[in-house]
Amino acid sequence: MDRKTTVEEWISADPSSSPDGSWMTMMSRVATFHHKHAFSSEDNHGHDMGYRIALTVEELGELSAAITKGKPHSEAAEELADLLILILGHSLAMKVDLESEFHKKMDKIMLRKARRGNLGIRVTEYESED
Repeated sequence: MDRKTTVEEWISADPSSSPDGSWMTMMSRVATFHHKHAFSSEDNHGHDMGYRIALTVEELGELSAAITKGKPHSEAAEELADLLILILGHSLAMKVDLESEFHKKMDKIMLRKARRGNLGIRVTEYESED
């Protein structure tokens, strides 16, 4: 089965415009958004990963502020959605099959042990030097 990775491949999928629990719908809608605004154009820098990472840091800050300032849950949820849209867009900019990469990574991290650090539990390959 050929997997979609480009904006052009995803916009041909004819996405639903309502939540249906489908990866295809989410990716197609983000691809349509990228196409609408010509993000891949060099003039727009929308597929430049340095620019995209800067936008991600900005959105992560907005999510952090919504949580730490006690803003309504709906505002934090919207910022979380902004981050997801950016991450899905990163996969388009990089031509990465993010769904496959997600499942490969989940398979890998499910084999790791949880470790308790100073701030809480994490699941990582890192081992302290103690």
